[in-house]
Amino acid sequence: MKTAETKMNKTISVLNEDLASIRAGRANPAILDKVTVEYYGAQTPLTQVGNVSVPEARMLVIKPWDASILGEIEKAILKSDIGITPNNDGECIRLNFPPLTEERRKELSKSISKRGEEAKVAIRAIRRDAIDGFKTQKKNGEITEDDLKDLENKIQKLTDKFVKDIDKIVEEKEKEIMSV
Repeated sequence: MKTAETKMNKTISVLNEDLASIRAGRANPAILDKVTVEYYGAQTPLTQVGNVSVPEARMLVIKPWDASILGEIEKAILKSDIGITPNNDGECIRLNFPPLTEERRKELSKSISKRGEEAKVAIRAIRRDAIDGFKTQKKNGEITEDDLKDLENKIQKLTDKFVKDIDKIVEEKEKEIMSV
């Protein structure tokens, strides 16, 4: 039971990380979390080669500690799928976020809903695996029929709670996207 709850919590945190990388019209350093830069022969997360700041609501500034890698950072951002062209001024890189169009907001909203559904499917798969484990325990004589029913009810209540949490997270993110 604890294992299932831990896995469900992990699913929620993965969903939150995933949704944080979706830009809502405002500059959010989290969209750079998955960007890696070639640095001394190794792929290094962008956040580890420089300072990322938000001087304005629609701008990110990346100031690397080693100015010689500005070109590599620029290439990495262009290669990533964040859809923003970097401006390199020789000292730092600026990312200007254009306001979202209505069409793009609807696309993002659909994408958010899809990711929410994927998280729900993952939660239900965890529930199914837990119930299969309980049935195996019943078959091996480790638990009684009543214990099995109790455990099935508990795992269902836990699943319902996590599905509600996912719905709330998705609804908040969609509201954020549509209100910008």
